[in-house]
Amino acid sequence: MTKDELRIEDNRSKLRLLSIDELKKLQEIELDAIARFKGSADELESALGFLRIGIQIGWKPMAIIHSKRTFKKYEEILGIDARSFFPEETPAASRSIGYKIAKTLTNFWKVVSGDIKIDNRRDIS
Repeated sequence: MTKDELRIEDNRSKLRLLSIDELKKLQEIELDAIARFKGSADELESALGFLRIGIQIGWKPMAIIHSKRTFKKYEEILGIDARSFFPEETPAASRSIGYKIAKTLTNFWKVVSGDIKIDNRRDIS
């Protein structure tokens, strides 16, 4: 196996297989969001990506990746409270460079608020 194939296999092993009930709930959220949405299709598309990635890595990494304003906007588009709907973190959260660094610091919320800057905080490895 190549190095890249090993990396992909390791990443894949960290992802959750969702139950039928979880998949139904995701689909319901997606359909409701699409039916209710009015505005730029780019925002809807990004919010749907937020939903799918958030369920896999958790709300804390998503809070590092997105500004507070964007995080809230996606919650509104989707009609969810991400902190209740997503897990706090998952094994796949370690792929978020910003979250991995934020966990080593003393104040997670200072990173979220932007008081502590992290280069490449939005990158996933």
